[in-house]
Amino acid sequence: MSKIESIEQQIKALSAEELAQLRAWFLEFDWALWDQQFERDVAAGKLDVLADKALRDHAAGKTTPV
Repeated sequence: MSKIESIEQQIKALSAEELAQLRAWFLEFDWALWDQQFERDVAAGKLDVLADKALRDHAAGKTTPV
């Protein structure tokens, strides 16, 4: 049995309350990983092109207030 299959079986055995706790924990865990990746991408300049385009569009009046 693979590690994933083992985890799946363990999840299936959780109570409703335990499953809710797992969902909440995993959501926070997943968002933290996403935040870390976003920060690495920003630091590496991967979003500079998008930011520059957004600033140019705004300066050209191509944006609308939210």
